[in-house]
Amino acid sequence: MDKHQTNQSVVKEFILLGFGDISDFQILLFFVFLAIYMVTMAGNLLIVVLVAADQRLHTPMYFFLGNLSCLETCYISTIWPWMLDSFLTGNQSMWVNSCFMQLYFFGGLATAECYLLAAMSYDRYLAICKPLHYASLMDMRSCLQLASGSWVIGFMVNSVTIYFMTHLIFCGPNVIDHFFCDFSPLLQLSCSNTFNIQLLIFILSALFGLFPFLLTLISYSCIIKTILKIPFSAGRKKAFSTCSSHLIVVTLFYGTIVIVYVVPKNNTLRELNKVFSVFYTVLTPLVNPFVYTLRNKDIKQALKKTVRYCVGSS
Repeated sequence: MDKHQTNQSVVKEFILLGFGDISDFQILLFFVFLAIYMVTMAGNLLIVVLVAADQRLHTPMYFFLGNLSCLETCYISTIWPWMLDSFLTGNQSMWVNSCFMQLYFFGGLATAECYLLAAMSYDRYLAICKPLHYASLMDMRSCLQLASGSWVIGFMVNSVTIYFMTHLIFCGPNVIDHFFCDFSPLLQLSCSNTFNIQLLIFILSALFGLFPFLLTLISYSCIIKTILKIPFSAGRKKAFSTCSSHLIVVTLFYGTIVIVYVVPKNNTLRELNKVFSVFYTVLTPLVNPFVYTLRNKDIKQALKKTVRYCVGSS
């Protein structure tokens, strides 16, 4: 057995501290997060079903919304089932391979969401700023390419990172002060020289993370500029209503990610890091179905139609 294998075998599992010493509140937190998880899953799966079932929702905007809701159900399921189990059983340990698997799906889905949000902003840009060319530029083929490209890029980029992460040596300690396996806490535990992989993560983040963010920013800059040129207030209100829901989700998602991964950490921000991580791992998937259903007439009509159909069938 070589040195690499020997050192790798020292740490077989990680201990995730989660939210600290909360033994007195574990059962309460279990039911709170279970309720959040069930509502989030039900809301996003409902959107997927409505978009697939209702013919009126077979448009590019709702196609991307259905993809986003499907992604959110996968996204939250990579983290919260383990968290619920730890609340219920008190078991905070996770096998090393399970930790890397969680990191792989979490990172892949997060990157895919960045590109999917960019595709949705581009769709709104064409609808508002280039309405005469919208039908030809955003046909079903283009939608499929943008959506599938988001998923492929997300997991392709993260595969490269995980490949090098799995070659790091972990010889102790094995305690992660977080509620899921994330890149930074794992790099801090490694006995290896992590400079190269940190540089790789920085380059990949700049190339594949900054691009969709800038595309989203540019799209909404053009959208807002176009909306402000509309002479009638009713027209401005209608145009803004078609993209306001998406803008809320984008702001919440990118805002918390910037705080967690980009803003330099002082003592206060370091303590609040897990709180902000809850925002983009839980709050964004939770808010997504409510924002789109409560503010969207087409979704509400499709929901009423589905309810009437189910009641009539029963």
